[in-house]
Amino acid sequence: MEPAQRPNRSTFWSRRRILGLICLVVAVYFLWYPSSDTKWVIVTLPDAGIYQCDPNETAKNVAIIGAGSGGASAAYYIDRFKHPCNSVNITVYERSSYVGGRSTTVDVYGDPAEPVELGASIFVEVNRNLVSAAREFNLATQGFKPKIKDLPNTLGVYDGKDWVFMGSESGWWTAAKILWKYGLAPIRTQQLMKKTVGAFLQMYEEPHFPFQDLSQTAYDLGLTEATAATGEEFLQANGIQGLFGTDIIQASTRVNYAQNIDKIHGLESMVCMATDGAMSIQGGNWQIFDGMLKASRANVLLNTSVSNVYRRSDGSYAVNALSSSYPTGIDLAIYDTVVLAAPLQFAKLNFTPAPVNPPPEIPYVNLHVTLFTSPRKLNPQAFNLEGAVPTTILTTTPKTNANPPPFYSISTLRTLTNPTTYQREYLYKIFSPAPVSPSWLHSILTPLHASTHPLATQDRQDISWIYEKVWQSYPYLSPRITFEDVQLDEEGKVWYTSGIESFISTMETSSLMGMNVARLITDGWKREGKESEKQKLQKAEGGIEAATGQVPMTGKAPGEEL
Repeated sequence: MEPAQRPNRSTFWSRRRILGLICLVVAVYFLWYPSSDTKWVIVTLPDAGIYQCDPNETAKNVAIIGAGSGGASAAYYIDRFKHPCNSVNITVYERSSYVGGRSTTVDVYGDPAEPVELGASIFVEVNRNLVSAAREFNLATQGFKPKIKDLPNTLGVYDGKDWVFMGSESGWWTAAKILWKYGLAPIRTQQLMKKTVGAFLQMYEEPHFPFQDLSQTAYDLGLTEATAATGEEFLQANGIQGLFGTDIIQASTRVNYAQNIDKIHGLESMVCMATDGAMSIQGGNWQIFDGMLKASRANVLLNTSVSNVYRRSDGSYAVNALSSSYPTGIDLAIYDTVVLAAPLQFAKLNFTPAPVNPPPEIPYVNLHVTLFTSPRKLNPQAFNLEGAVPTTILTTTPKTNANPPPFYSISTLRTLTNPTTYQREYLYKIFSPAPVSPSWLHSILTPLHASTHPLATQDRQDISWIYEKVWQSYPYLSPRITFEDVQLDEEGKVWYTSGIESFISTMETSSLMGMNVARLITDGWKREGKESEKQKLQKAEGGIEAATGQVPMTGKAPGEEL
């Protein structure tokens, strides 16, 4: 027998092997970039029907503190969930000059025709409330980022010294490169993400919706397995090891939450990987929440800060607010229900009496956002590259003793025309843990040549417009199994939406909690209505008995206790 021969290249690349590789690449592509033909389950109210309403019924008065995602959604869904016979007056207090909270835009060059997201930038296909609202309000959506003609539409992951991954932002070739480098880890991650997100989506439906206790609901859905562990631990527990976690998943947790996978909990790590159908609203995502507030017919008081909320002897609540809209600077109003739709630790208000279940103060990330324009492209030499710099740069921690990169991400968003110089310029966005210095910004841009730019020595030719902002953007999402209460008092008249942020911090989850609180409030009103009707019936029956001396028909035998 002849000794076995080592297979040559032509043998290795047999038709069967090539066909198998192609099938595997196609499978990864459709797992990684699935179809956008998603079937939506939209929360709607049943047909209102015909009701005989009491014209003397007093209206419900609701105060909502905060006009971000949670507050706008609470107003919108209170109006949708309320009984047709309920009349509701909603007042929304917002200390800023705009609605949308951490979802807001600024105008590049001060031009309203060139808005750019300063805060929450995108939402995705599985965000049921946001997608449904965008459709209802006829808001035009767009992909996360348009292609730029003279720049490659690429994404790279940089550790401060080396590029650990580089590819296009979508497509089968990137899927193939991911498969080739990381083996089955991407497929297992995608399967785990779908399983985890699928469990979360049950929070929109009965019997889990509405939920009075977020901690219990998370446990019932099996999600505390993910929140109790770090992202790194959760991946390992599910058989996902190797560099995919630190190269790709960690790059995603850093750009989304400024936290590494050995610190952030596993549930939020999975949320970061649910990127299918990423989109934004043309002109700004804040329009979703503006639409919600308008649809609810709420009275929105901008530039108005609530300072005190105190319970009166009759069980109602008085709200003190400072506003530039009032000559005296003070407004006092009485409400049946109060919704705090902002983190209590940042709200700067006092509750009297103090909340029975006060949310603890938790640390939030200070995220620095830098927006700027320049006629200059990013300098390859500043990033240890010879070719063009990717239009999206994400970062991870270095595997060597190199210094970590001083930013979480740099994105080249689009090109535009400077209204002063009429030059074509690039719009950049940087997320970083600390302010970026002007000298560092200049160092990452390609130098201008005096032959083509006579004013190249002037700094204004480097950076023509800049805007900086520090957000308390989201909590440090450390592993935990309990979360803040939804109800802050014993009577069910003071509610809190921001407790969900330590669970999952997104525009959509804040909207979910606003919707959840709205349902709990309106369910309470319906119970009150039934009790009121029961008391009226009992009173009417008592009147009949007094007038006739006969016990009305109740379905009980004489002598039975009513």
